[in-house]
Amino acid sequence: MSIPQAKQMRRAYGFDEVAIVPGDATINPAMTEVSFRIGQLEFELPIMAAAMDAVVDPKFAARFSKMGGLAVLNLEGVQTRYDNPDDVLEEIAAAASAEATTLLQKAYATPIKEELIGQRIQEIKAAGGVCAVSATPANTKKFAPLAREAGTDVFVVQSTVTSARHISYSEKGLVLSELVKNIAPTPVIVGNTVSFGGCKELMETGIAAVQVGVGPGSACTSREVLGIGVPQVTATMDCAAARDQYYRESGRYVPIVTDGGIRTGGDLCKAFAAGADAVMLGSVLAACEEAPGRGHHWGMATPNTDLPRGVRVSVGADTTLSHVLFGPTSRTDGTENLIGALRTAMGMCGARTIRDFQQAEMVVAPSIKTEGKQIQRAQS
Repeated sequence: MSIPQAKQMRRAYGFDEVAIVPGDATINPAMTEVSFRIGQLEFELPIMAAAMDAVVDPKFAARFSKMGGLAVLNLEGVQTRYDNPDDVLEEIAAAASAEATTLLQKAYATPIKEELIGQRIQEIKAAGGVCAVSATPANTKKFAPLAREAGTDVFVVQSTVTSARHISYSEKGLVLSELVKNIAPTPVIVGNTVSFGGCKELMETGIAAVQVGVGPGSACTSREVLGIGVPQVTATMDCAAARDQYYRESGRYVPIVTDGGIRTGGDLCKAFAAGADAVMLGSVLAACEEAPGRGHHWGMATPNTDLPRGVRVSVGADTTLSHVLFGPTSRTDGTENLIGALRTAMGMCGARTIRDFQQAEMVVAPSIKTEGKQIQRAQS
């Protein structure tokens, strides 16, 4: 009897299943270099703030920029639907859990006011910030020229999954290579993807960076609703391989940004060791006093009227942006002083730069968070 050919699967790994191996040589953490480049723009920190309404508003974007990172404003959120979005944000934060999604759907049903796109960008620029804005592929051809005219520094095209080859009903959909040309020299970032082939094809369109991650965010339920996603360590490694292959073929280095699933300094460090050039944070930053979510966080697909793929989660507002990024901290759970954690891990691996840190050895380690931790687990 012949054996039928079965679909083959490979093992994929998330942050809790792997560990970084210390290097044979070490370096003083103060000597490490953690800067990040997108096109001609250089940032002191390799951290982006997610384009979610609970994380980024114009004030937060400017503040985050002055601290060295890059925050992305959602052009399809409450900031461009309402002249005074704070009223809506207050209402969302005050809603009971059972009513939150319905309220979000109602709030996001209000049409986008195109005049607010330029206004919000100018607010960020007037406050001295580097400005990045985000739109879904469906609205990019309409919004990108408006954003460029208003002076945005970076344009992000973002959806749950964005590919270089998209089949749609429109006669001519979004062609990324044309977008890159039309809004040059403004760099274009595209996301999200998780595969070697998808990532490399995106890079070949001329974009400036790729966002990696489908469904790992704390407020995202795409994996539950659609069953789609790849754990972040494997996704990052596959996309890093695509970046390196594309660099060998073209001589052009396109950074990848691990987006979602990062809760602690340990997760952040593993993302870089897996190959990330930068990370994008959501819920970690939503918990800051400066964030507009008032202690809550929700995903971009939560308000979808037909198939919500997110939920409003409570993250509290018990820290500050400065403490999260730089400390000092008395917390022992890794949720503050993320840059300190990154520099320390790099030092332990003898990595002077992020590119060096990407070469650190990693091991599959299912017991990494439980080995010898019985007392902690019992008392937590």
